Amino acid sequence: MKVLVVGTRNAKKRQEIIAALAGWPVEVLDLGSFPQAPEVIEDRDTFEGNAAKKATELAVALGHWVLGEDSGLVVPALNGAPGVWSARYAGHGQDDAANNAKLMREMAGKSDRRAHYVTVAAISNPAGEVVATVRGECHGAIVTEARGAGGFGYDPYFYLPEYHKTFGELSASVKQAISHRARALEKLKGLLPRITGLPASRQETASSSAP
Repeated sequence: MKVLVVGTRNAKKRQEIIAALAGWPVEVLDLGSFPQAPEVIEDRDTFEGNAAKKATELAVALGHWVLGEDSGLVVPALNGAPGVWSARYAGHGQDDAANNAKLMREMAGKSDRRAHYVTVAAISNPAGEVVATVRGECHGAIVTEARGAGGFGYDPYFYLPEYHKTFGELSASVKQAISHRARALEKLKGLLPRITGLPASRQETASSSAP
């Protein structure tokens, strides 16, 4: 593997993924480099299913290795919602503000405020075969009012007790170190020897020389 394509058009998500992959001994591109890339319909009922679908369909279409990722917020008091529908919770075409407004309506009067973010990342080879799948989670709670302007999605409402802050209040560097996405991609880095075929010494050298 010499090139890895990150299969997302979400600018903020793309920034987080590319930052987390810094030091990989491969060139990391995103869909902005491939205007012909097809739009993948996320119609699976699990994060794993959506991540695999994005990775395989894009890998075959582009002829490259592709990282497909699906993330979302899981709230036990809402029977797991928004879940795989996190980006479309208020309906197709709606924005973060609409999704958060719906979350607040659904959580009104709920005493159980527990929640966790999930990221599942899958890597497919150009033949459309998934060679690795990893999952990362970050646990917290839903607050009643938005706090902070950082991040995206439900971040201003996702509170981490150990930091006494929401994701929206955390610095980008801290979030990138502890988030569900960071945890999933850190697991993926551990699979580098098998995925890339490069010896561990080259990977360590690449990581140590990364900015």
